[in-house]
Amino acid sequence: MGLFSDICGCLRRRLSPAAADSAADVAEDTSDLFYKLETLQIATNFFSELNQLGHGGFGPVYKGLMSNGQEVAVKKLSMNSRQGIREFTNEVKLLLRVQHKNLVMLLGCCAEGPEKMLIYEYLPNKSLDYFLFDKKQSPLLDWSKRFHIVKGIARGLLYLHEEAPERIIHRDIKCSNILLDDRLSPKISDFGLARLFPGDDTHLNTFRISGTHGYMAPEYAIHGYLSVKTDVFSFGVLVLEIVSGRRNHDRFLDAERADLLNYAWRLYEAEKSLHLVDESLDKHSREEAAICIQLGLLCCQASVAERPDMNAVHLMLSSDSFTLPKPGKPGVHGRVGRWTTATSTGFTNNTNGSTTQTAATTKADTTSVYVDEFSRNSISYSSIDEGR
Repeated sequence: MGLFSDICGCLRRRLSPAAADSAADVAEDTSDLFYKLETLQIATNFFSELNQLGHGGFGPVYKGLMSNGQEVAVKKLSMNSRQGIREFTNEVKLLLRVQHKNLVMLLGCCAEGPEKMLIYEYLPNKSLDYFLFDKKQSPLLDWSKRFHIVKGIARGLLYLHEEAPERIIHRDIKCSNILLDDRLSPKISDFGLARLFPGDDTHLNTFRISGTHGYMAPEYAIHGYLSVKTDVFSFGVLVLEIVSGRRNHDRFLDAERADLLNYAWRLYEAEKSLHLVDESLDKHSREEAAICIQLGLLCCQASVAERPDMNAVHLMLSSDSFTLPKPGKPGVHGRVGRWTTATSTGFTNNTNGSTTQTAATTKADTTSVYVDEFSRNSISYSSIDEGR
């Protein structure tokens, strides 16, 4: 039986009819996709707290040791999670159709009774944010490693946008969704929010906005316009974080420096871009750092058309003779409260830290816009000193 058919059949037997319908288009061969619940219980010491790697909106993530000695990471869907079978099925289908050295490898899934789990390769060095934003760990990321990480993320996104069997937009590119292997090479993770663009489609308009504040492109956060340039904007913010060693918004800094993107733009206009470089770096390539800062600003331009695609980004990073164009003014990150088509807006704070925005439009209907403020539905979110 084909892979997608297997998933569909499994979901039909174990889940609700409505959920099963969302898996109806699956098709490829597998024999080891489905893990038994008992096998995962033994591997994780019955999901012991000692084995827990972290906890996100999707649910807890556990380290597991299989009987053959293989280490895995088990992402377990919480019973009361808002992100349910739709995201679960989405991630399974997407990751089993794509393979690249800069994408996290999905090994399989489990769907027994009410339990739904995703099983990934185990990466011992956790996620990029663990190193980048920790004063004790950040020195381990010298400049050469940071530049290597930037190029690796660019290659992974180029694959998703241009080289995968069908175009995929990730929608949640951020530090905590970049895992690091034993060589500190990056792997893009968490495809629960990803969108598949079949055929030659390049963009769509949606009322369901999902992503993380500070990384969201303004045209997507405000108007629901989703394209590959949405990921490009997020990548640009991420590059500036990697260069500076700080988060895109730091409320402990003064107003001038709190917003990383605006601060980087002001430094660039004053021809002081290199002042953005992380002070913890003993040494760095001034040329490469300048390229990364300018590239980050190019990716974050307010004009969607002016932003480079990932093919151009990859060329800029890999070619010594490529001259970067001058960036235009950056867009404002997507933030709750900027839904301009609404006549009135209300907000409901959810228990998991996200915000649901409901906008009453001029039409008769009411549009719900979902924005996951922290998007902690990730295998890459960690709160304990353990790899994944």
